[in-house]
Amino acid sequence: MNLSYKTHCARGVALLNTVFVLVAFIFTTPSEAQLRVDITRGTVEPLPIAIPEFFGKTKDEAEIGRKIADLISADLERSGLFQPIDRRAFIQQVAALQVQPRFGDWRQINAQALVSGSARSQQDGRLKVEFRLWDVFGGSQMTGLAYFTAPNNWRRVAHIIADEVYKRITGESGYFDTRVVYISESGPAKRRIKRLSIMDQDGANHRFLTDGEALVLTPRFSPTAQEITYLSYVDGRPRVYLRNLETGQKENLGDFPGMTFAPRFSPDGNKVIMSMAQDGNTEIYSMDLRTRRVQRLTNHPAIDTSPSYAPDGRRIVFNSDRGGSQQLYVMNNDGNGVKRISFGEGRYTAPVWSPRGDLIAFTKSVGNKFSIGIMQPDGGGERILASGFLVEGPTWAPNGRVLMFFREKRRRSNGGGIAQLYSIDLTGYNERRIVTPAGASDPAWSPLLR
Repeated sequence: MNLSYKTHCARGVALLNTVFVLVAFIFTTPSEAQLRVDITRGTVEPLPIAIPEFFGKTKDEAEIGRKIADLISADLERSGLFQPIDRRAFIQQVAALQVQPRFGDWRQINAQALVSGSARSQQDGRLKVEFRLWDVFGGSQMTGLAYFTAPNNWRRVAHIIADEVYKRITGESGYFDTRVVYISESGPAKRRIKRLSIMDQDGANHRFLTDGEALVLTPRFSPTAQEITYLSYVDGRPRVYLRNLETGQKENLGDFPGMTFAPRFSPDGNKVIMSMAQDGNTEIYSMDLRTRRVQRLTNHPAIDTSPSYAPDGRRIVFNSDRGGSQQLYVMNNDGNGVKRISFGEGRYTAPVWSPRGDLIAFTKSVGNKFSIGIMQPDGGGERILASGFLVEGPTWAPNGRVLMFFREKRRRSNGGGIAQLYSIDLTGYNERRIVTPAGASDPAWSPLLR
């Protein structure tokens, strides 16, 4: 059995409140390939996984260890691909598990995978968190990592461990160590207060970024996860702002009359793409953030809006009514080669290209019914994932396997209600509500934070 040893250093970022070193002790064995969840199928039977509390010698260490294990369990269970086993069924004690798993004990409760770990305080005040992922039926270790971090940063470590478990078993990147920026909504419908807000992908560590004095709409993350763009109506005029989440500084990119959606970043973060109305005609433009040079990409008497780059930056998807109703179109990044890709009944809006490049998410409306759907970039394979009175605003998790959107339920009195955030995976079966302090709309999912 070969042992490979690697050391990684993460950048210290004030926004993430962390500086840690990762030491990986990874074992590769033939059994590793046997424990794998195939997430390409329409429905997936969740994998039974045992996640005991992480071992700690002191009361404080044990408490942090319990919370880390709880959060890993919550992340994996919420993905719909894993079923954490009730800890009351465990036979082997946590302390004994630090030496070596008794695989027979874990097979007896039908655990196919096992996560063991520990949390220990260091003399310099840091917290050392170790974990190992075991293939129970293969009787071998699949991977292991150790993290040194500030004790109050245990949540990030738990999310990172959940990502590692997800990746080793599914073969796909995780999405738990991420954040979501969105619009928090409160107050009556005619005097709705909308504030820019940010939180972890599971709803924790919530905070407001704006005070609600000015209307804010459609935030978007940069590829670095450190900046966002959003649209704000200051004195009744739509302005686009670039905000640094690390420093809190914001920059006005300009006044854009007729704009209703904030720009989206290009994959390299050097440009933003947007729709603007000039001389009564809405077209798509790109802006170079280094030079502030604006380039017009479309030239058509119809309304062209909601552009989104492909992950390689070579193509752009947008919606347009140039065919008589709002449909989806794809073009080259210079505006040439426009091709219609949607031909279904109803209106298609708000397209967003998947980070994997294989799918485009969209909002579709037929009559009074709204839906969140996906299709291939050539228009094939259209599928509806979620429907309702009002469902809008799809945004992709960085692994391209999960979407977040907002849903508003009909009220009997005035037909409208408070919006709420939901996530759903590509199977369409695993829909989960994301709890927020107030109403929530227009979510934008960050890239992985590391």
